[in-house]
Order: sequence, then C-alpha cells, then structure tokens
Amino acid sequence: MTLDRAVMAFAGVMVLISVLLTQFVSPYFLWFTVFIGANLIQSSFTGFCPAASIMKKLGLRPGCAF
Repeated sequence: MTLDRAVMAFAGVMVLISVLLTQFVSPYFLWFTVFIGANLIQSSFTGFCPAASIMKKLGLRPGCAF
C-alpha cells in the first residue's frame, strides 16, 4: 500500500468512527469530524499532513502502486 492510499484510508476510517461516536455516544463528537475535514483542507493547500508524516516514519513509501 502506498502512502497516499494509506492516508485516504485512514481519513475515511476516522470519519466513519467519528460519525458512529456522534450517533451512539455524544453529539459533541461531531467536532472530531469537523477537525478531520479541516485537516484535510489545510493539507490540500499546504502539503503538510501529520498522519502522512507518521506513516512515512513507519515505513510506507509514496509512489505509484503499479
């Protein structure tokens, strides 16, 4: 799995978890979803993604999966 796909998968899983937490635990978990969206927007403009930095240190490599 490439770094780009891992970041997208991680973001998707985090959004789903935050929606479930909002539904079943507390409506305040909606702020977690807002944080994820804001992080995705800022990383699209700046190129800095904390999750990508961590995954890169764990050994995932950017590039094409072909």
